[in-house]
Amino acid sequence: DSTLTHIKVILNNSHTSLSSLHFKTRLHVNKLGHKHIPNSAPKAHHSGLSVKAFKIQVLSQNKESVHFYLKQIQFVEDKQEFSRFPTKAGRRSLSRSISQSSTDSYSSAASYTDSSDDETSPRDKTQLNSKGTNDFCVKNIKQAEFGRREIEIAEQDMSALISLRKRAQGEKPLAGAKIVGCTHITAQTAVLIETLVALGAQCRWTACNIYSTQNEVAAALSEIGVAVFAWKGESEDDFWWCINKCINMEGWQPNMILDDGGDLTHWVYKKYPNGFKKIRGIVEESVTGVHRLYQLSKAGKLCVPAMNVNDSVTKQKFDNLYCCRESILDGLKRTTDVMFGGKQVVVCGYGEVGKGCTAALKAMGSIVYVTEIDPICSLQACMDGFRVVKLNEVIRQVDIIITCTGNKNVVTRDQLDRMKNGSIVCNMGHSNTEIDVASLRTPELTWERVCSQVDHVIWPDGKRVILLAEGRLLNLSCSTVPTFVLSITATTQVIQTLPTVANKQQIAVYEYVASLHLPTFDAHLTELSDEQAKYLGLNKNGPFKPNYYRYKCPC
Repeated sequence: DSTLTHIKVILNNSHTSLSSLHFKTRLHVNKLGHKHIPNSAPKAHHSGLSVKAFKIQVLSQNKESVHFYLKQIQFVEDKQEFSRFPTKAGRRSLSRSISQSSTDSYSSAASYTDSSDDETSPRDKTQLNSKGTNDFCVKNIKQAEFGRREIEIAEQDMSALISLRKRAQGEKPLAGAKIVGCTHITAQTAVLIETLVALGAQCRWTACNIYSTQNEVAAALSEIGVAVFAWKGESEDDFWWCINKCINMEGWQPNMILDDGGDLTHWVYKKYPNGFKKIRGIVEESVTGVHRLYQLSKAGKLCVPAMNVNDSVTKQKFDNLYCCRESILDGLKRTTDVMFGGKQVVVCGYGEVGKGCTAALKAMGSIVYVTEIDPICSLQACMDGFRVVKLNEVIRQVDIIITCTGNKNVVTRDQLDRMKNGSIVCNMGHSNTEIDVASLRTPELTWERVCSQVDHVIWPDGKRVILLAEGRLLNLSCSTVPTFVLSITATTQVIQTLPTVANKQQIAVYEYVASLHLPTFDAHLTELSDEQAKYLGLNKNGPFKPNYYRYKCPC
């Protein structure tokens, strides 16, 4: 509970005469019963005193006196009176002065948010980490401390990966593995990468999306010796340059690829065909990348074992569904502050990503339509309460279009021309091909940057369509994603790299990954009796389903 009290502060300093200061604040009582003054500005007059030790007498409403000491309080060195309505700069300066934690943050390094205005390309910088090495290219290596804090937060919700480290760290099952990776570089991915390193692998990493990299996390990984080549806001040329830098290192030949989207695999196959033949395995986690691998296989050109993580139960039924169910709202809110209630929304595609998006929007009161090519998915959408339509039937009336099909040109220029003023268009699929953004870069249309990842595309008649992340993946470009559900996918990826699982049933691997995450919920599995196991023809310890079992139709 908070008690509003009048606090009389007696200032006693050898360099000043006895003075007094009266102000109002809220006195909080923590769980241990200690009283403390929060880090907020006192509404009072002061005389620019800088005092290092105070004796404070608290006069409570019940007249009880409490004495305690504060080690250090630093008032702003300003001889003018506090303004009743301080300026924005004044508030920022004041909060930094009084909050000790804030002071600690600013004294350690420049905040990564403060450095976003640096327009110098990382390719033009010479940076060294604390070990004196420069085998990386990130926005600002000085952001590493902030990135480390974010990684530590992510670790708290990725206990399965931490458990894997503890179980296998002594054995170093990935000793000799040289993994080159191309994924989103976020705090969650950093936990994955550091787990691979802890298990004995050497890693070099780049980003699969030019907008999703968390610069401070890339710096933190570079600081511990992981060669990272990525930063938020890369150009297309930067993107391919970073991929090439990851692969093309003298004396270092990758023998495993961990990919998200297939760009890294494609680059190695095209540019380094001899090196591609030395790859022992590819782990791919996106529908786009898996599609490209199947194309290589059909052409007889895939000479490398490849693991399809995208279609694994632990990816499809958790990451694709639950992650998107939460992050679609987060991405739209952060970029547009849109009110969902009553809005007419079209979700293109009713796979697991589409199911997650539609469920979230329906719960918020939106009127949701679905477009689909698959009759089974369409029937699921109908029975879930959604109207299945062709996009052209509702294009003039909808407020928001969300694509999540993995296809190309799902929303065409002709359809964009017919959308109403103020409509929002975004993509939740991996690739930026679903919305025909290229057709919007014509002389008659004007692009107006609203803020980061938000553009107005303006037609000659004044109509504006809001395009998010230039048609790239919305949630990782414009917001964040739930850490726990990413842990399920990341754990699957790590386990797929281990040589010990090569000949195991995939369903057994998925069940093991799921079991590692159950303790988070204090879940207790029911055990089969011998009689029950015999009746079902199962091993008491699993696997409990055949490989062909579908937990839900994977549309």
